[in-house]
Amino acid sequence: MTTPVCTSASKAAAPATVTQTRTQNLRYPSFSSYMRARQPVLLRTARSLTGNPSDAEDLLQTALAKTYVAWERIEDHRALDGYVRRALLNTRTSQWRKRRVDEFACDELPESDLVPAGGDPAEQQALRDAMWRAIMRLPARQRAMVVLRYYEDLSEVQTAEVLGVSVGTVKSAVSRALGKLREDAELSLVRS
Repeated sequence: MTTPVCTSASKAAAPATVTQTRTQNLRYPSFSSYMRARQPVLLRTARSLTGNPSDAEDLLQTALAKTYVAWERIEDHRALDGYVRRALLNTRTSQWRKRRVDEFACDELPESDLVPAGGDPAEQQALRDAMWRAIMRLPARQRAMVVLRYYEDLSEVQTAEVLGVSVGTVKSAVSRALGKLREDAELSLVRS
């Protein structure tokens, strides 16, 4: 008979009731009951801090984990809501401070060049949708070459290497594909 190397594995092999397993896993049953009773209220508080339900759940989970770690140190269990709310606020403040700032103050507005010169954004979206549908109607090989060449912005040589064909094949197939796109009835309706 061999001696088990891992004691937790030997304990797991022994049959245990659900109640025994829960009591072994929960060091603080009072924390579990508190969490079940107060979770909806605390989740509302977290939602008001984040504005996003998913972020609120993550924030509450983090704050409850911090509360669980400090459970023995909390002397007055009547003030638990205040403790958890403070943990929520401190955690959210830390997240806010750690966030990455992508905007910087400058003298000129960079958006002025990015604003389209004219045209309705809905019309531009309709044209993009029609273009994509027209590309999807191309044969697979031509579609792959057009996508690599114009959507992925690869050169003719790079496109040929990716597809394992000659540069001349890429040039002729792309030329034929562009001709088909110019003659596409749906695209001509949207462009006019």
